[in-house]
Amino acid sequence: MSPDTQPTLDRLLHDPVLLVAFGFGSGLAPRAPGTCGSLAALALSPLLLWLPAPLAWGFLAIAVIAGIFICGSAVSRLGVADQPGSVWDEFAGLWLALLLAPSGWLFWAGAFVLFRIFDIVKPWPIRWLDRRCAGGFGVMIDDLAAGLATGAVLQLPGVLR
Repeated sequence: MSPDTQPTLDRLLHDPVLLVAFGFGSGLAPRAPGTCGSLAALALSPLLLWLPAPLAWGFLAIAVIAGIFICGSAVSRLGVADQPGSVWDEFAGLWLALLLAPSGWLFWAGAFVLFRIFDIVKPWPIRWLDRRCAGGFGVMIDDLAAGLATGAVLQLPGVLR
């Protein structure tokens, strides 16, 4: 990967769009940046989960809409369709999964694990979306689908109960 496509912490600190796209630096992890980004999102999630539901869903909607533009801008600036370190999509996808999950730390831990599995393995239709959508929307949509799939699985009777 060329230096232009793998930004440094210094570049992130001077470019607010890349700072957010790279999960406030969590996406700079040399290994498993998506998992590191998801862990950062998990660390911030109590703030989201303690909000009244309408505010939490409103915040997620803003995070998703902003994420389409933020990730699209990162694609343009770095010249890479979906740079692995750009993890704002993991933030939004995991937050969706957590908002759909039943309350409780066991469900939230399960949401984290299931979300990472869905995001890495990309079963249908997640892989289909990942391959057919481009730009900021394309970066975001497969993680949102992984979050939706995670939330659906956690709603099944007997899962983590």
